[in-house]
Amino acid sequence: MKSTGVVRRVDDLGRIVIPKEIRRTLRIRDGESLEIFVDREMIALKKFSKMTDMDEISKQLVDIVNSVIGQNVFITDRDNFIAASGNLKKKYLGKPISKSLEIIMKDRVKVVEKELHNIEFLDSEMEQYSYIISPVIMNGDAIGLVLIISEQNVGQVEEKMADVVSKFLGKHIEE
Repeated sequence: MKSTGVVRRVDDLGRIVIPKEIRRTLRIRDGESLEIFVDREMIALKKFSKMTDMDEISKQLVDIVNSVIGQNVFITDRDNFIAASGNLKKKYLGKPISKSLEIIMKDRVKVVEKELHNIEFLDSEMEQYSYIISPVIMNGDAIGLVLIISEQNVGQVEEKMADVVSKFLGKHIEE
């Protein structure tokens, strides 16, 4: 584990302040939940994502959808690409999502570009694809995205499939 060299005092209510630079680097937003782990004399904090619990289902979903429609299929949590299938899998899986995708998620709207269009899925990497981006909504909050990406045009089948996967994930996590 890497030391930051930062020392913080615990206040009388047991609170500590995580420095702004660390919050910015790890993309920890105000009000976001952190998971607490204890190992002997060490306390570790990890960003909590409800989508993390969906790893296995997400992997199976993207593989099934890819086998049916033959397109690249991705699922993200609020920060990273967590499941991928298709020829672009290695390029995106495990990588942080771009600011553009964060804005789409925050706005909670589906984005459809049926013909090739410039998009930034990873920060500072402008690319040209056709795509469907559908937010995963749980209890009114966007907690991830479903993306179907193509080097050719996408249509209604891909759009409906993205809707089904995003709604399934949202409902499944709520339960």
